[in-house]
Parts: sequence; structure tokens; C-alpha cells
Amino acid sequence: MIIAKMAEQDKQLKAQRDEELLLDVTKSSSYKDAQVIATYMAFGHEFATLPLIEQAIADGKTVLIPKTYAKGRMIFGEYKKEELMRTNFGLLEPKSELAFPKDKIDLIHVPGVAFNDKGFRVGYGAGYYDRYLADFCGATVSTIYDFQRYSFEEESHDVAVREVFVR
Repeated sequence: MIIAKMAEQDKQLKAQRDEELLLDVTKSSSYKDAQVIATYMAFGHEFATLPLIEQAIADGKTVLIPKTYAKGRMIFGEYKKEELMRTNFGLLEPKSELAFPKDKIDLIHVPGVAFNDKGFRVGYGAGYYDRYLADFCGATVSTIYDFQRYSFEEESHDVAVREVFVR
């Protein structure tokens, strides 16, 4: 239901919301204080992450994107436009197997489908981010559309995002 709403958004309204969300993130102290930022390569219906990646690079930050493996394992590797490969799901990820040290990441921009008022999220079901964030000590943010707010009870393995920007 929420994914369908994301896909059915008016393109102009989505672009406007994405622009506002980008400003929300880049004005935040979490972003300003970060030297190393991890984000994701968005599906077309999600918040557009490419402008965030480009802005972070322009701001002199190191940008990381995820590389996923079987059984829910995920690492973050450095975003290098010329060194990306397309996955079976159609997403771009680093070719390199080199994992950036988790304790050197300052901020992770976390995707999700639905978020409750406490910052807990429902993702796409594989649990990559909950496992990765379980022992992550840095800042976490998410960018969502207002209709992605949803009331649900979190599960014991869920990890809340510390700051959620909504438009």
C-alpha cells in the first residue's frame, strides 16, 4: 500500500519534496558534523539520493553506498561513479569488496517504507539495515514522505532511526 503510494506520486510534487528533504538533511547538524556519510542508491519511487550524494561530494565528504550479500549481510563501500555495478535488483553498488570501517562512518542515511513516531522503520524485508545498525554508534537519518508515517509496534530486533525528516 505505501510502496504503491510512493510509486503513484505526482512527479512534480515528489521532486519538490525531494528538494525540501535534501535541504533538511544538509542543514542538519548530523550532516554538517559528518565527514563520512553512508546513503543508498534509491529506487525511482524513493527519495532521490543522487543529489544528496553529489552535494556531499561537493562539500568534501566521503560518500559510501551499500553492497549486499546473501543471508542479509551488508557492507558500505566508497561511492565512485566509475566503479559501480548493477545488481540483480537493478540497483548500483560498489564493485569493490572492501568494507569501509563501521566505526569511521559518521552518518547513515537509512531507507525505509514506513516509519512510526519513535523512528522505527519497516524496510523491504531482508533486515540488512537492522543488522548493520544494531551496533552502529554514529548518527542516523531518514527522509520520508508524509504518507510513510504509519502506526505499528516495533519488534525486538528493530533499530530506530535517530532523526526522521518528513515532507
